[in-house]
Amino acid sequence: MKTILALLAGATFALAATAASAQTLKTVKDRGELVCGVSKGLPGFSAPDASGKWTGFDVDVCRGLAAAIFNDPNKVKFVPLSADERFPALTKGDVDVLSRNSTWTLEREAKLGLLFAAINYYDGQGFLVRDARKVTSALELDKSKVCVQAGTTAEDNTKDYFAANGMTLELVTLPTSTDLVKAYEEGKCDTLTTDVSQLYALRLTMAKPGDHIVLPDVISKEPLGPVVRQGDDQWFNLVKWTIFGMINAEELGVSTATIDAALASKKPEVRRLVGTDGNYGEQLGVTNDYVVRIVKAVGNYGESFERNVGAASKLGIPRGINQLWSMGGIQYAPPVR
Repeated sequence: MKTILALLAGATFALAATAASAQTLKTVKDRGELVCGVSKGLPGFSAPDASGKWTGFDVDVCRGLAAAIFNDPNKVKFVPLSADERFPALTKGDVDVLSRNSTWTLEREAKLGLLFAAINYYDGQGFLVRDARKVTSALELDKSKVCVQAGTTAEDNTKDYFAANGMTLELVTLPTSTDLVKAYEEGKCDTLTTDVSQLYALRLTMAKPGDHIVLPDVISKEPLGPVVRQGDDQWFNLVKWTIFGMINAEELGVSTATIDAALASKKPEVRRLVGTDGNYGEQLGVTNDYVVRIVKAVGNYGESFERNVGAASKLGIPRGINQLWSMGGIQYAPPVR
């Protein structure tokens, strides 16, 4: 009897877990729209254009996810969030996913009950100064007044770096990236620190971008990527494999220009990726051609990178370690099989 009861209890738990795991995807489908948390405006990553349409590298993640679910990259509501607002908004369910230059850390998963689905941008913290200072290294920043955004990993990183190198500083903590730029341009600080990618983006918003330089020093590891709530494995997997689908598409040469040829490909790995072999998309709760939908909507990983933040963009950030593993970088996705 105990064995039967145990089996029944196990089956009940499994059914409950399955139901819970499908909650977010079902909610999104029933709503007919994905709700995506983004920054309050970071050029190249997530910012509204002149017509009010959200664009950027992080925005493409959500548009790709919407394409996978609805076959329509425009079925997304973008919610701009500050650094302090972003994680509470996700945990409360105000957004379905957070795609907003957020660093993957142990505490954010273990303490906040969140999961980082994947790394779509390998970054690190750096420093921006006026070119007129003739500073060439962060080790020359002793006694600087440094502007940093509250609620980010950058604040503690900066303190640690200066202490470790026997330097002193005056830290000026501000609530938003817009406030950082304003304070820096008004001379309230002489140094601005945040992720290197963000420094390139913020420099574009300054009155004279060419008067400021990003120093070569990188003082931290800042793996950035989309975030979801814990307890919903199906949603976690779908967000994760949206990123992985884009990375694998680039590696296999599947792009907006080659997608039709890919659908007719005889290569097993390409056929699995585009859904002509297997039911991998259905295992995630979407259609088997979900990667085709993503690529048609936003391109593969490399296309999205170059268009938004890379050589083809105003930011002009080198691929660097975000290049594919097969091209000398560390960007890597598990295989579809």
